[in-house]
Amino acid sequence: MTSTTPDRAALGAFLRERRGRVTPGDVGLPAGGRRRTPGLRREEVAQLAGVGVTWYTWLEQGRARNVSDQVLEAVARVLRLDGAERRHLMVLAGRETAVAPGPPPGVRPEQLAVLAGLLPYPAAVQTDAYDLLAANRAYRYLFDDLDARPPEDRNCAWLMFTEPRWRGALGEAEDTVLHNIAARLRAREPEHRDDPRWSALLARLRASSADFVRHWESYDVAGDGTQLRHYRSARAGRLDVHFQSLWLDRARGDRIIVMTPADEATAQRLERLDALVGAAPAVTSREDDGSARRGLAVSVTGPAGG
Repeated sequence: MTSTTPDRAALGAFLRERRGRVTPGDVGLPAGGRRRTPGLRREEVAQLAGVGVTWYTWLEQGRARNVSDQVLEAVARVLRLDGAERRHLMVLAGRETAVAPGPPPGVRPEQLAVLAGLLPYPAAVQTDAYDLLAANRAYRYLFDDLDARPPEDRNCAWLMFTEPRWRGALGEAEDTVLHNIAARLRAREPEHRDDPRWSALLARLRASSADFVRHWESYDVAGDGTQLRHYRSARAGRLDVHFQSLWLDRARGDRIIVMTPADEATAQRLERLDALVGAAPAVTSREDDGSARRGLAVSVTGPAGG
């Protein structure tokens, strides 16, 4: 981990966008007649945060230097930032640590064994950039054949924004899930601004998906947490699952993601899916010694049926 340097331009843009979302009524102020722009005025934020109007204006313009933690906390309070938004603010201000650029982490044999042991529940090892480093067969065949895709396309953000089968599995929750993916990428991006893998992914998504651009430019940020998701799988049918993360390296964002059934019908459908694709290896993994860049994969045979 390395210290972040302030990104004053991004910090100012984030504050301007968030200021536009807070109404006078949210902070106990009268509406004060007709307003040219939505949200609070700069002078209102400055007054409530206990700082000078000129200083706060400089903060939004990216001109303020050596901003104190006290000022940042006060502004976060006035703008009603949640935990993920506050952390994002601190990263942009250079108060948090950044992940040093480096190759994707490897996947250890014991982690592959965990993925195999979670069958018939879909599970994978994923980075905070949504790269899929390994997956069990329930995950690989949930929406299509993940192993048939080139390594550079085995990324959940890329697949959900650009691949019809993956995107179609989201049903009526499509916009909500896509927005959450973009918001989580937005939240972690400042920590990876020097990592060429991150800049390449974001550039590729912006060039390929107008929906990604729309969600990205909302400036929303989101943290992690268990979510109830509803999918439609061509092989398994409707699936209601709890989508959760089991941390491998929380600082880097590397995790095992797993979908556990939210009801008995989903549990039975996942069992049928695993039986349907039971001839496939229990787990496949991209190696981190350079073979992943050549498109090779290693397989792990699972328990009976693997």
